[in-house]
Formats: sequence, structure tokens, C-alpha cells
Amino acid sequence: MTKTKKKGSSSNQQQRQQPKKNSSSSLIFLTIGILAVIVVIVLGINNQNKPFEFDYAAMPVQGSVDAPVKIVEFGDYKCPVCRDFSQQIKPQLEKDYIETGKASFYFANYSFIGKDSVTAALAAEAVYQQNNDAFWTYNQAIYDNQQNENIEWATPEHLVQLAKDAKLPIDFDLLKSDIENKTYQKQVDRDNSLVRPLNIGGTPTVFVNGKAVSSLDYATIKSTIEAALK
Repeated sequence: MTKTKKKGSSSNQQQRQQPKKNSSSSLIFLTIGILAVIVVIVLGINNQNKPFEFDYAAMPVQGSVDAPVKIVEFGDYKCPVCRDFSQQIKPQLEKDYIETGKASFYFANYSFIGKDSVTAALAAEAVYQQNNDAFWTYNQAIYDNQQNENIEWATPEHLVQLAKDAKLPIDFDLLKSDIENKTYQKQVDRDNSLVRPLNIGGTPTVFVNGKAVSSLDYATIKSTIEAALK
């Protein structure tokens, strides 16, 4: 009887020890899981801090391509805030940085407000393909003649007329054809494809040397540029 109790005691000890092994294994897996999450978070933070490498050569540019600071605006031609940016902030950037050779300015499409946001983007891209300098005159002309964002006003006919009124040195028949045939849809789609990876939530969104600017007021943009120049 005594031997039987000893065997039972030994068996009971083994049964009590088993949960300890399971508990240790669970702790190890939990630790590994926590470490994995930490690594993901750290990598995510590092990626956010890493400047984005734009394909500047494929974008309309204003100013010297050799300028040490590169400014990129993501805009929608139907966006009222983009119009305000083009009329109030951009002229200051031109005077202080673009005309002085300290910065160059690039434009990318984020056409999301309406169907004709894409039409306007197609028109601007078509002008750019004909003449880079004419693009900037046209870019401003569209913003200056912007209508209510809730109506479809950026029609091919209207966009061609804006180009004529601005006396752009381009082929207007080719412009009309390019808009109607969506010749440069791929280029517009390329710009829009950057929105998600760059976490762009609206327009305008401005980047300085590949990093998003936290605010659109001129003081913030200026300080960001000055820091990039150092």
C-alpha cells in the first residue's frame, strides 16, 4: 500500500509540474510577440521619419531643378483651400525661395472632389507635356477661375477656353484631344497612387524635401524650408 501511495504521489507531482511547462512556453511566446510589436512600431516610426523619394523628373517644376530644397504640393483643382494656397502662400514662396534659387516647386495631383477634378488634372497634365512653363500659367488660371466645388464645371470645353484666354503657347486642338481621349490618365493615376502610402488626408498637402509640412501657414512652411537649407 505504501508503494502504491508513492507511485500515486509521483504521478501527482508530474501532473502538477506540467502546467509549469505550459506556463513557461506561453510566457516565451508572449515575450516574442511583444518584441515583434515593438520592432514593427520602431520600423514604422523610422519609415515615417524617412524622406519620401519623389520622381521629381516626371513632375512639373517651377524654378531650378538644382535648388537644394524641393517643395511638392498635392492639389485638387476643385479645392477652395488649394486656390487660396495658390493665391496667398505660393506667391510668397516664389518671391523668397523659388526666384532666388533656394527652392524649386513641384505639383502632384490628388483629384478626389469630383469627376471633373480628374478632367482638370488631365488637362493640366496635357499642357505640361507640351510646355512645362505653360503648365504653371495654366495651373494658376484654373485656380483663379475655380467655381463651386459642388457643381461640375471643369469640362473639356471650359478647360480649353481657359488655356486660350491665358494665351498659352501650346496646340489647343491637341489639348482638347488629349483631354477627351484621357491621353495622360496614367500620369494622373500615378500621382493619386501616392496618396495612401504618404498618408495624405486632404488638399493641399505640402512636402519639403520629401517630408510633409505640419501646417499650411506661411510661417511654418518657411521655417521648414529654412531648416532644410541649413
